[in-house]
Order: sequence, then structure tokens, then C-alpha cells
Amino acid sequence: MASFDILVTGGTLPDGTIADIGITGTHIAAIGDLTGSEAGETIDAAGDLVSPPFVDPHFHMDATLSYGTPRINASGTLLEGIDLWGELREQATVDEMVARALDYCDWAVSLGLLAIRSHVDTTPDHLNTVTAMLEVQEKVKPYLDLQLVAFPQDGFLRSPTGRENLIRALDMGVEVVGGIPHFERTMGDGAASLKELCEIAADRGLLVDIHCDETDDPLSRHIEALAYETQRLGLQGRVAGSHLTSMHSMDNYYVSKLLPLIAEAEISAIPNPLINITLQGRHDSYPKRRGLTRVKEMQAMGIRVGWGQDCVRDPWYSLGTGDMLDVAFMGLHVAQMTSPQEMARCFTMVTEENARILHLDGYGLSVGNMASLVVLDAGDPIEALRLRPDRLCVISKGKMVSKQARNDARLALPGRPGSVRRRHKVPS
Repeated sequence: MASFDILVTGGTLPDGTIADIGITGTHIAAIGDLTGSEAGETIDAAGDLVSPPFVDPHFHMDATLSYGTPRINASGTLLEGIDLWGELREQATVDEMVARALDYCDWAVSLGLLAIRSHVDTTPDHLNTVTAMLEVQEKVKPYLDLQLVAFPQDGFLRSPTGRENLIRALDMGVEVVGGIPHFERTMGDGAASLKELCEIAADRGLLVDIHCDETDDPLSRHIEALAYETQRLGLQGRVAGSHLTSMHSMDNYYVSKLLPLIAEAEISAIPNPLINITLQGRHDSYPKRRGLTRVKEMQAMGIRVGWGQDCVRDPWYSLGTGDMLDVAFMGLHVAQMTSPQEMARCFTMVTEENARILHLDGYGLSVGNMASLVVLDAGDPIEALRLRPDRLCVISKGKMVSKQARNDARLALPGRPGSVRRRHKVPS
């Protein structure tokens, strides 16, 4: 008779398989019919979805939960948000940034979000942002994987100490190279910044994640230069282009040339639907562009695409909870991914696809992998997207880190059931 530390029984896996999961120590020891096994703790997941944890490939943790400081973004634009953040990063202390980030990580854990890639602003010479996020990374390491990107918010070349500070941040332990070519002074400077940033990553053996073409300008084509540098330096599979909103406005002929270049370079794409549709199109009357990049077209070309959160309660975005199902739900609507196969794919875009973008080791519901999973009050991935349901149980690295009681609504209606759960099974 097998014995486990934790046994999750009768759960429905994302592929529809019903199975028990046995956990020993920090890893998954068995998956299948484990009837008769003993366990220190047993979780009944019958009828519920058991998923690998959610993963966010694009966030700004140094700014999170700072909404209204130093003031509210009155125009709602990207550029005013950048200006506000420029003021805030000079006021915020290390301790204050750490406290905000840890509060956000608590939210994340409660929602089953156990891996986050966060861009850290390397513009200020004091680098308090980097000091704070490295401290947070160490504090949450036992239960949340926090991957940090050296991000020169004011430009790698445009900021007088942009190059120096990015390299200092990497030397301090930040592990991904970031950039923002469309914020440099000229298109030429943007291309030059990509050349040098990719060379730094190649020399150091690091991943690359570029804020790329986050603009409504269809002539912002830095993704083309990023694809070239990726292939020139042999960085295939190690580079991500975040946002890519200018592609929403490009003509179809140019995109027909661009997509094969991205695919050949094996660049991943990270659209951030909540923020992209909020910030883009601000100069339009009608028709009004929504700014989401060409998700389905990229996927059809074999390009890896994952949904990102980007912002929660900060100078750019006043809302947000940290729930990656909210992100996928919005992405599903804006990208019009409404077939059953496309909706299911939106779920994998905030789990497995994002894990691949982050190069996470030991991720997923397989024997021998890290024992991190989420039990959701939903029957399958599509229902999870529809309901954005309670996370009944979150296990991280073999330990129970969050638990929530099933929260059925109680009704008082004559002749009707006493409670309702809003589950709805599609007839087969």
C-alpha cells in the first residue's frame, strides 16, 4: 500500500482525465488510480478541476498596488503612467516596495499564481527597485518562483546611465535582459539598443524579454530587428517580445512577411490584454483600435503566445486582482477565441505556455515534477474561464499554501433548490 504526504483524489485534469495525485516531499510521486493509499492529508477533488499552477510572464511588481501615488493617471495613457512612475520610483523606499510586492504575492498565491516574471526598472541610479525586488525574490522563493527582468524603462540608450545601470542590475543577480526600443529617441537608436542588449544576453547566457512596439504606430517595427538579432546571435527559443501592439495597426502584407521571421527566430509573444486594450487607441476617435496583437495569426504560424497580466493597481491600471483567469477571459474576448479548442487554448496560455516562456523546470502534472497544483471549483478549463472560480486548494512545492471553502450561493426561492453553484455541463 502506497503512502504519501498529500493525496489529491478524484480530480479532473485539464485533458479530461480523472485521476488521483500522490505527493511525497516536494514532488509528484504518482498519478492514476491510487485507491487504498494512505496519506498524511487527503484532499477530495472529485468533480473539480486540478490544474498546474498559473504563470504570469509579464508583470511590474516594483510598481504594483501603488495606485493613486503620487496621483491618479488623469489621461489614462501609457505616457502619463510612465511620468507618474518616474516620480514614484524616486519617492518609494525599499521597504515600501517590498511590502507592496509581498502583499501582491499573497494575492497571487491565493489564486494559484505560483510563477511570475517581473520587469524591474533599472533607470534610477540608486537601483532601489532592484534591491527591493531581489529581496522579495528571496522571501517568496519557498512558495513562488519570481523571475526578474532588468528593464531600462526610460531607454537603454536614451537614459544617460541606462547601459551602466542595466549591467549593474544583472551583476546584482537579475537574470533576464529587458529593453524598450520604441522609447529610444529614434528608430535607429531602438535597433541599436536591441543589438547591444541581445549581445549582452548572449555573452552572459541569459534570456531576453523586450517591451517591443507597445504603440499604435504601425511603423514601429522593432520586432523585425529583434528577430534578426535573435537569429544572428543564436538566441532562438530564449527571447520574448512583450506587447507587440503596433502589429494590430500594421498592414496585412507587411505582417505576412513579419510572422515567418518571428517564427524562424523562435521568439515568444506576450500580449497583455487587460492593459493593451486599456492603454492603446487613446488617440483614436472611431473606429477605435484596441491594440491587442495578432494572437491567432501568430499561433497559426507556430509562434508561442502567452497571456500576461502586466499591471495591478498601479500608475497604468486602476483595477486587477492577480487572477490570470481574468487575463485569459479578456484575451479570449478581444482575440475572438471562442471555439471550444480556442477557449481551452486560452487556459493553457496562462499555464503550460507561459511556463515554457519562462523556461520553468519541473512544471506540470507529471510524475517527478514539482508538486505544485491548484484545485478549482470548476469542471474543466473552459468552465474555469467562464466562472473564474474559487481556488479550493493551492499546493506549492509539496506544501498546502492556500485553502478556501466552497462558496455556493444560498437561495431563498419558493420551490427552488437551496443553493446554486453556477456550474453548467454542456450536453454530450
